[in-house]
Amino acid sequence: MLMIRLQRVARKHIPIFRVVLTDSKNSTKSGKFHEVLGSFNLKTNEKTVDAERVKYWISKGAQPSGTMHNYLVHEKIIAGKKINVLPRRTPIKAKVKAEEKPAQGGSASGGKEEVKAESTIEKAAEAPVAKTE
Repeated sequence: MLMIRLQRVARKHIPIFRVVLTDSKNSTKSGKFHEVLGSFNLKTNEKTVDAERVKYWISKGAQPSGTMHNYLVHEKIIAGKKINVLPRRTPIKAKVKAEEKPAQGGSASGGKEEVKAESTIEKAAEAPVAKTE
């Protein structure tokens, strides 16, 4: 399958990328590509993409990468919604401190404390996680 994606071409600390059409099995660092469709120079904020060629290759079945899809939607080259390209955050597991068990005969409630702690953990796992910043 053909992919439209970014390929880094500059040295360290100099973010310059090419927009290339390549096979999805090729590594981004392999240097193999079928066609150069544009470039991104993030130092000078210079961005060029050949919109006609991008539309042509998408009509032939090429798929843009997530980042390229978002850029093409932003520039109104293709229609659609942006997609989330960031990794999914895993919810933080609820940590309940185990209370120290009293010595023998010190608790009148028996095993009710353990049942309450387990149900609290289950409720915390089911509750939605709020973002904190």
